[in-house]
Amino acid sequence: MSDDILTSAPATTILPGPTPTPSTPAAPVPVDATVILPAFNEQDHVMAEVERICAALDASEFSYEVLAIDDASTDGTLKVLREAELRFPHVKVVSFRRNGGSGTARRIGTQMARGQVVVWTDADMTYPNERIPELLRILRDDPSYDQVVGARLTEEGTHKILRVPAKWLIRKVAERLTNQRIPDLNSGLRAFRRSVALPYLRLLPPGFSCVTTITLSFLSNQHDIKYVEIDYAKRAGSSKFHFVKDAYRYILQVLRMVMYFEPLKVLMPPALWLIVVGLVKGVVDMVRHPFYFPASTVLLVVTGLMIGSLALLSDLVVRSRDGV
Repeated sequence: MSDDILTSAPATTILPGPTPTPSTPAAPVPVDATVILPAFNEQDHVMAEVERICAALDASEFSYEVLAIDDASTDGTLKVLREAELRFPHVKVVSFRRNGGSGTARRIGTQMARGQVVVWTDADMTYPNERIPELLRILRDDPSYDQVVGARLTEEGTHKILRVPAKWLIRKVAERLTNQRIPDLNSGLRAFRRSVALPYLRLLPPGFSCVTTITLSFLSNQHDIKYVEIDYAKRAGSSKFHFVKDAYRYILQVLRMVMYFEPLKVLMPPALWLIVVGLVKGVVDMVRHPFYFPASTVLLVVTGLMIGSLALLSDLVVRSRDGV
């Protein structure tokens, strides 16, 4: 009786096929310029502003996009912007669920921008947005400039009697601390190179003083700014500017930005003045009352030394900081 021989069939080798690769979304197509247009309760005139911007750029040689950002408006602004998005192929609407302020809108818009140059402007009909191509040509033709600012010739905002001297004082403080002439510190119409501005976006505050911040950031880091004189019209609609609160924020932001880049310019002058006054007072006290130093004299000198030490320590932190 023969043994049954069980033979197994030869194993089949399955060769791996090509590994499927996940589809990669197409990279956004770059354009020459991105216009950031924040809008908060501007339903009555935001369409006219979009029309004006698109007409000027359509007639120019630049490719562009308009990021119209609705900052959680409580009126029909978003609806009007949606209509504009359908009418104008270069308009893209971004809608915020919460009101973040013009600074937040400009920061997020700049991060989203496809343009090599970013333009900031307002939707209240105050700025001559038909001149945006002119600003773009300056940056295109002269690579030595990194930002172009529309310097207003007049002040047409609310609280004009108080606003003009306050803004002049803040501007002079900024000029003193940056050692540069600044014709208009907080103009809302400006164009800048996106690649240069990206490192400074995290410094932008949420409110109106974002324009002051981007100006001081550029000047403090030797990025040249060109100022172009522009007309400034009376705003359409109601102003969102609050004099006391926003003026306080402006001057606080100026000091904050200079402290961030050049703390010695803010802290060392008062420190030296206190020390000098204390020493002079000490000499007078010594002449009047030998070997007697009042507590006020000692306090002046010690306060000056403490502020000076803080200035040197702050400067050391700035110099050892990586990046911006």
